[in-house]
Amino acid sequence: MKLDLLAFGVHPDDIELSCAGTLLIEKNNGKKVGIVDLTRGELGTRGTAETREEEATNSAKILGVDVRENLDMPDAFFRNDEENQRKIITVLRKYQPEIVLCNATEDRHPDHGRSAKLVADSCFLSGLRKIETFDGNRRQEIWKPKYVFNYIQDQYITPDFVVDISGVIEKKLEAIKAFKTQFFTGSGNDEEPQTYISTPEFLESVINRSKMFGKMIGVKHAEGFYSKKMIGISTFDALIQNVN
Repeated sequence: MKLDLLAFGVHPDDIELSCAGTLLIEKNNGKKVGIVDLTRGELGTRGTAETREEEATNSAKILGVDVRENLDMPDAFFRNDEENQRKIITVLRKYQPEIVLCNATEDRHPDHGRSAKLVADSCFLSGLRKIETFDGNRRQEIWKPKYVFNYIQDQYITPDFVVDISGVIEKKLEAIKAFKTQFFTGSGNDEEPQTYISTPEFLESVINRSKMFGKMIGVKHAEGFYSKKMIGISTFDALIQNVN
């Protein structure tokens, strides 16, 4: 299956927090979209690898993505090395996405920046014909995405562009809350240790961030992205009207 957009997250729930709204918008526009989680988030304080897998599956159903895979790299201890680069190259050549989304290059969690570099390096290497990868017994064709965009996570980074997600914000929050072991749900049955991301205030910060990005372009909610590569457009029709 060829995808238009493939989002990589080092932990299950990174995508939901940072760019799920954009995936929903693209899916509503008839695009094929997918998610690849690098690790199972097994070192997280709350929940287990098994519960995170179940939650990721439930979230994928809410988002309606065409595929969600996990590359089973070790949480916190994965490296930007040939073994892991080949795993990502194989996925890139399998799905041939036009655009790749990945973690922030700098953030509170050290895994995020390391993941961003790993994915970006792999996107470049995926276009080199002398690097051989296989899907089963079939040798894969080379593939290099047109763009690699970083989504913005905990730390503020000025975006190069933002995507209006006003119409899908509730669905995005539903997908986040599918990770019941990680985030505040208001169920009153939470006996696990409280963490930075499990408080009601953390979810409020996610909503407030989307409101702030939305305000920048005169809409209610938006998600922000930045790019190492210069962004080009074919027509001014690609720009939405800023009412400010």
